[in-house]
Amino acid sequence: MGIMEELADQLAKDTIDAIDIIQDEQLIQDVARVIGASSVTTQEAFMTAARVRLAEKRARDYLQKRLAEAREGVAPSAPPPGAEDDIEY
Repeated sequence: MGIMEELADQLAKDTIDAIDIIQDEQLIQDVARVIGASSVTTQEAFMTAARVRLAEKRARDYLQKRLAEAREGVAPSAPPPGAEDDIEY
């Protein structure tokens, strides 16, 4: 991973952590706009890193929920809707 990707990934991690504190889901887009004013390439790397980290976080949360349900003997929850569920035919 190059310096740009490393910096973008760390900034994405820090931004996601900040969302948990300030409770503003718009923060990722706001930070992306700040980056984009100077470097569209870095902005794209940041957005990719943020999407990957958020996807992993959501999947991990779901996995933990399913494990807890299994331990409690509760019926398993359906997975949250994914991007493919948004496609209309």
